[in-house]
Amino acid sequence: MAKPSVAVPEVGVPAAQASCTCPGTLLAYPPPRGAGVAAAVRRKCLQVELGAGAGLLGGAGAWGVESMRASSPTHARAAAALAAGGGVDVDVDEERAASWMARHPSALGRFERIVAAAEGKRIVMFLDYDGTLSPIVDDPDAAFMSETAFVGLAGEKQMRMAVRSVAKHFPTAIVSGRCRDKVFEFVKLAELYYAGSHGMDIKGPAAAKASSSSRHAAKAKGVVFQPASEFLPMIEEVHERLVQTTRCIPGAKVENNRFCVSVHFRRVDEKMWGELSESVRGVLRGYPKLRLTHGRMVLEVRPSIKWDKGKALEFLLESLGFADCSSVLPVYIGDDRTDEDAFKVLRRRGQDQGVGILVSKHPKETSASYSLQGPAEVMEFLLRLVEWKRLSRARLRLQ
Repeated sequence: MAKPSVAVPEVGVPAAQASCTCPGTLLAYPPPRGAGVAAAVRRKCLQVELGAGAGLLGGAGAWGVESMRASSPTHARAAAALAAGGGVDVDVDEERAASWMARHPSALGRFERIVAAAEGKRIVMFLDYDGTLSPIVDDPDAAFMSETAFVGLAGEKQMRMAVRSVAKHFPTAIVSGRCRDKVFEFVKLAELYYAGSHGMDIKGPAAAKASSSSRHAAKAKGVVFQPASEFLPMIEEVHERLVQTTRCIPGAKVENNRFCVSVHFRRVDEKMWGELSESVRGVLRGYPKLRLTHGRMVLEVRPSIKWDKGKALEFLLESLGFADCSSVLPVYIGDDRTDEDAFKVLRRRGQDQGVGILVSKHPKETSASYSLQGPAEVMEFLLRLVEWKRLSRARLRLQ
């Protein structure tokens, strides 16, 4: 695996722990070469891209509106159909969908192929939250774990059960753009790793469980990883200003995700998108160390540092002792544009060295190898993975 070309300022662990409400510390599995995670992290160089924010904010107001439209599933599907030369022709759309599925087949349909690549390796699971473990909803505060059509079990409890079962067999991390504490409130599983704010706020399980993923827990060294901690006062200030400046735009919701700020526009009339974009960009013109990106129906303000979900994936693999290790198979499942950084990392690892799974009901550009249609299929995949692991262990005991 290519080393992440980033370096991280040292984090005051006790102070960071005191400010976090999510339980636990990162249980870092020492790398085989014997170097501690903290030392490895200090060797890297996190480059703060000073002034990059201005470049990302420049240009006409249409830039923001077009980006917002691109993040809307409805607009994205229409634009893709037009680009294919068929307008909204159903036959053309179906042909394009079939072509896309051939390149990104269902992870359920190719399940045997995926687990064949896992033979003799340790799986490490990475899961996005919104749109992956929970449905996309109008109110981000109501994004509870997915309700599904599985008979006889409450949907939210069953998804939580599926994630808990996966974590018993494989190291499992939730990697989200949300505030880490907020994601923990939704998931409520203390045995997971949580990487909030697009990986800028990482913390591990409260305690090791008696499972295959905790055999080296006695050797673990606690680490709280927050590469953008110096930006906290600035993020707080920008959050307050954005709340004020967007107050007059009906439907806009500003969410403080601790190391980034999200401006949700799912409930905003499209006629107001230009005004909202200009309001956000107007605030950020005074903060050149911050940058503006966009996800699904959301504008996101982040520190201008070279850190993303892909870097978070690499950091977690290294902290677990799997850096440059061919006997590990990282599996990342996510639905958003920000998950593409993780998919690219897995693709660079090479064939059968990482599995990227995009959650989407519609074709879109992705570096993922496989696809799933929604949270219900994600849960089915997780449960099948658990059952495969149980059967594999049973076969080993019989040998």
